[in-house]
Amino acid sequence: QVQLVESGGGLVQPGESLRLSCAASGSISVIYVMGWYRQNPGKQREQVATIAIGGSTNYVDSVKGRFTISRDNAKGTVTLQMNSLKPEDTAVYYCHAESYMHRYYWGQGTQVTVSA
Repeated sequence: QVQLVESGGGLVQPGESLRLSCAASGSISVIYVMGWYRQNPGKQREQVATIAIGGSTNYVDSVKGRFTISRDNAKGTVTLQMNSLKPEDTAVYYCHAESYMHRYYWGQGTQVTVSA
């Protein structure tokens, strides 16, 4: 089993930055991909960024050039640096992990609000 705990959400103004962190515990050696998703009420959960154990990354088009994902495999942590935030980035952000056996794990979510 893998447990994920996020931190770092909050309220910022447009153009500002936030850094989200997620710490995995438990059987972290089985984790292949880690990433971040976001969701607003009444909408589907959207993949924001993912990073595989070898370091390859993937971003949704709307955040390319503004967000950067990184991970520390030894510590089981993943970080999302979010710059130039926009109101449309407002959502609950969820940390995600996928194991080599294609089991999915989710954090409890952290609110990010971008508003003037």
